Amino acid sequence: MENESLCDDNMEEEEAEYVLLDLDDISSEVHIPPNAPYVLSGLDTLNPVLIIDGKIKLIGEYDETIGTCLVFNESDAPPVVHEEAGPSEANLFPGRHMPDPKQTKSKQVKPVTQLQKILKFRLLQYSETEDASKSENPKED
Repeated sequence: MENESLCDDNMEEEEAEYVLLDLDDISSEVHIPPNAPYVLSGLDTLNPVLIIDGKIKLIGEYDETIGTCLVFNESDAPPVVHEEAGPSEANLFPGRHMPDPKQTKSKQVKPVTQLQKILKFRLLQYSETEDASKSENPKED
């Protein structure tokens, strides 16, 4: 019985790790179509590679966050409904709940997770591609 409890204590639950993909540096240089397919590879390396729409090749570099970086989910909040308590000419349907037509749509924001890493991307230069292929396939003399 003691061995079983020791094994349970040694097993650790695998914790999900979230990473923010930061494309701000390249947004002025390249147009990324909405909903474009992408391939993200090498997340366990120092410089992951992101290929967007099979055409745009980006190289990433990790930045540690300072403090806590929170990620939120935004959704439409239900409209606020008012019930008029007193008599009024505008109150044509007493006892009913009527949404306020002048009310602007509001959003409901909920925290999703926190992150410790930001993955900043930049365009992969042609010379970097050549250097990488040369190091993978050195010429033999």
